Amino acid sequence: MVLSEVSAQAWYDRVPNPGLWADVVMVVHAAIVLFVILGLFAVLLWGWLKNPGPRSFIRNIWFRGIHLGIIVWVLIQALRGRYCPLTYWEQDLRSAAGQDTYDVSFIDYWVSTLIYYDFPQWVFQTGYLLFTGLTLYSLWKWPPVWKESRGSNVENNN
Repeated sequence: MVLSEVSAQAWYDRVPNPGLWADVVMVVHAAIVLFVILGLFAVLLWGWLKNPGPRSFIRNIWFRGIHLGIIVWVLIQALRGRYCPLTYWEQDLRSAAGQDTYDVSFIDYWVSTLIYYDFPQWVFQTGYLLFTGLTLYSLWKWPPVWKESRGSNVENNN
């Protein structure tokens, strides 16, 4: 095969075992969805029930920053009328594997059943907007702490 022929191929046509990699992408996608949903609920519940101090996991700047970044990315994609890039990658890999909507693996079937619903786009956009709003509220109510220094006191917004 000549280099120009390789570069003319789509990326997903060069992936060995594309059906397996499509399953991997789907599982990673589901894990990210769970992180975003469970992360927000954990922050809200922990914040309301525990009155968290500066060492609480809900004050962790990395956890909160990654969480916010993901949900803002999802909101932007939804408002643009686009799906998450992982959705496109997974579908491209399924196509390269010769699979269609009726020919999916066990993992894909179950994970897809859990995270995809057939609603109008505005329903998802509204949900993502509300979810982002709750995330921003939680950041205001229980702000993350970069790192605790001796003798520092984080103000509690109760």
